[in-house]
Amino acid sequence: MSTSSVANNLVVSIHYTLKNADGETLDSSRGGEAMEYLHGASNIVPGLESGLAGKSVGDKVAVVVEPTDGYGVRQGPEPQKVPLTSFPDGGKQLQEGMQIVAQGPDDSMFPLWVVGVGDDHAVLDHNHPLADVTLHFDVEVTAIRAASEEEIEHGHPHGPGGHHH
Repeated sequence: MSTSSVANNLVVSIHYTLKNADGETLDSSRGGEAMEYLHGASNIVPGLESGLAGKSVGDKVAVVVEPTDGYGVRQGPEPQKVPLTSFPDGGKQLQEGMQIVAQGPDDSMFPLWVVGVGDDHAVLDHNHPLADVTLHFDVEVTAIRAASEEEIEHGHPHGPGGHHH
C-alpha cells in the first residue's frame, strides 16, 4: 500500500549520500538496499526527518543539517583512556569507530564510541563521532507505505516477514 507523501507513522524508504562540509562522503546507501525508517519515531536525525516531511516517492532533495539537529555539539569531558582489562575478553573485540554501551553508577545505560585502540587501552568518547559536524544529505525517496500497528508500537519498521531485532 503506497501513500502520497512523507508523514508520521509511515515507513519511508530512501537512498542517501551523507557528506561533510568539505564534500567528503561519510556514508551512503547507494549501491545497496534503500534504508527504511518510521517517520516521526526519531529513527533518523531530526534535521533530516523534518527535511523529508511532505516529500513524495521520486523526490530528490538536498538537506543540510546543523549539529544541533544532527548528532549534537561536543560537550563534556575529552575522550578517556580505559585499560583493555576493563572489558570482557580483554577488549579483543574493540575496533575504532565501534559503539559500545556502558553502565553508569546509577545502573543507567549510555553509549560510548571507541575512538582509538592501543596495546593496553581503548580511548572512549561519549560524543557521537559526527558531533559538531554539519551534515549534507542528498536523498531520494524511493517508497512510502503505511506502518503496521506493530511497527508503530515498536517505533521502527520491520523487515519482510515480520519482526527482526
